[in-house]
Amino acid sequence: MKRWWRGTFGLVAAVALGFALATLVIGAVVFETTHEALELQLDHRIAIETQTLIDEGQDGHEGVAAAIRRREAARSTASLGYRLVDSQNRPVAGSLDTTVPPKPGYVELLPYKVDGEERIAQSLTTVLPGGYRLLVGADRAAIDEMDNRFIVLFLGAFGAMLLLGVGAAWLVGIVTRRRLARIDHTAAAIIAGDLSRRVPLTGSGDEFDGVATTLNRMLDRIVGLMENLRQVSSDVAHDLRTPLTRLQNRLDEALRERNPELQREAIEAAAGEAGELLEVFSALLRIAEVEGMAARAHFQPVNLSLVVADVAEAFRPSMENSGHQLVTSIEPNLTLPGDRRLLQQMLTNLLDNASQHTPKGTTVRIAIDGTHNGIRLAVTDDGPGVSESEAPKLFNRFARVDRSRSTPGHGLGLAMVAAIVAAHSGKATIAARPGFSVSIEL
Repeated sequence: MKRWWRGTFGLVAAVALGFALATLVIGAVVFETTHEALELQLDHRIAIETQTLIDEGQDGHEGVAAAIRRREAARSTASLGYRLVDSQNRPVAGSLDTTVPPKPGYVELLPYKVDGEERIAQSLTTVLPGGYRLLVGADRAAIDEMDNRFIVLFLGAFGAMLLLGVGAAWLVGIVTRRRLARIDHTAAAIIAGDLSRRVPLTGSGDEFDGVATTLNRMLDRIVGLMENLRQVSSDVAHDLRTPLTRLQNRLDEALRERNPELQREAIEAAAGEAGELLEVFSALLRIAEVEGMAARAHFQPVNLSLVVADVAEAFRPSMENSGHQLVTSIEPNLTLPGDRRLLQQMLTNLLDNASQHTPKGTTVRIAIDGTHNGIRLAVTDDGPGVSESEAPKLFNRFARVDRSRSTPGHGLGLAMVAAIVAAHSGKATIAARPGFSVSIEL
């Protein structure tokens, strides 16, 4: 309760209270301005009437008294009252019943009686020749009635604004709590182990749906990383069992061997197995480093067209020596923020994959062109390709097709390609047949 203003209800209620107070302040300003304007108007009316009486009574106080009698007889000056007194304050003319001695000038609140009823007038007293004093008063009932109406109106507006604000705060609080409760229930289910749960969307496209969409993407990313971790653990345990077994057999053989020459050969073979294992672990660590997205902090503009041209020229001699033909189609000056070294490694892995797993006479094509929202890079060949069932798994670690088991490698090249593409916020897909094609959208 000490921090009620930080909750949704408190915030909306505070805003509503601010609007209500603003309404009250505006009402007070309008009331005071209107009140003063009405009083000035009444003063002006009294002054005009006083001057008119003086002008009509040009022969002195007797003419003024006669003018007052004519007005009262005709009842033509509603809400106006008159009183003419001599220098001894004795009444000469006029029926304005007041016990207050008229003093020269304006009097804002002058008490008087009408048929025994106490009322208030606004008056002006003017001194005439001979010490006579003329008092003209106007009843303030209209001003008081207007003041009362303004007060009732603005107090009602203040109360309505306050009630509407509290009601709006209550309604917003309910809606917000319900939406947040969905997020809370989803988070609780995920903490309990149900990683398939996602924050539900209402389809309104509002701020809550925006937050829910972002959270769901984050959860998808977390689930993907955890699945990737499980897959890596399983693949490491499965695919490294054989080389570790060979290493142990080589070492056992070296321990049993009595011939120094044969023992040396066994140790050298074991060292080769250990070196191969170290290469595998280095590749795994490198893939994990790239997937960690740390490289994004050092991204700079890279001309991918030049990178593709340079890597293609570097591979062309080795491809020709292995009986392959390398064809390029490069749109110039295609630039993106990225890591030049990683992009070079991506292309190197793709070309190594194409040269090692396709027969002589295969044509390998590299094509890069711009799209409406990025860059498309494709490395294709007209080799035997892979089956439709094998293609989706080739971006996984240690993934290899059956016919490639006898060729060098550990099935980490395309996994590295997928990690580099993801680090550059891109997407990589494999077309299995005809031939083999890796298409990358950056």
